[in-house]
Amino acid sequence: MDEVISLFPTPFLRVPGALPPPLVKGLLQHFSGLAVQDNNSSSQLSHTQMLRPSDSALLVEAATRITPKLSELGALLFGERMGWSVKEMWVNLLDTGGRQAMHNHANSFISGVVYLTPTHDSARTIFMKSPGGSDYSFKNDHAGIATGPFNAEKWISPMPQPGDMVLFPSYLMHAVPPNEGERRVTMAFNAIPVRLDSWGYGIQFSD
Repeated sequence: MDEVISLFPTPFLRVPGALPPPLVKGLLQHFSGLAVQDNNSSSQLSHTQMLRPSDSALLVEAATRITPKLSELGALLFGERMGWSVKEMWVNLLDTGGRQAMHNHANSFISGVVYLTPTHDSARTIFMKSPGGSDYSFKNDHAGIATGPFNAEKWISPMPQPGDMVLFPSYLMHAVPPNEGERRVTMAFNAIPVRLDSWGYGIQFSD
């Protein structure tokens, strides 16, 4: 019998209700007013400075709830459950008309987003194949094609609710289209494992 095998899939972890409503409310109230740094993607996008969990009791609580899920995704990426730490966190404010350009996150292994407000359907996070990859040089792209996981160039994440979280490998390209709704607030973060060991050659990471 013929069999289609999905080779080397990319793990993406979605965690509904990762943060409880009181914590979401506290993060939203405390950090929205601190998100004053401009972003060159859009004049309607701003964010806080890079934060460490130790900067706030709210962030400590958030990191405590996030870390076990990092270990869960890390086991899929590296084949072993290991210690993880949240390296940096920041809060993004995306007002009406704002967008976030395609990007990925350097100097980390797992990145994540926690949604702090409702998200308009137009501003769901989109994940994309890396440009300049190993795809065919010629494409079959017209109105009659059936788009599936093996030929799609982008994937639109499910509609999130406040408190929901997504985790993904930091190399994964992603973006946010123009927001047609009200202000969208998210908390993003990067994480690293405590240590990687490749047959006795160990790398110790420090946050």
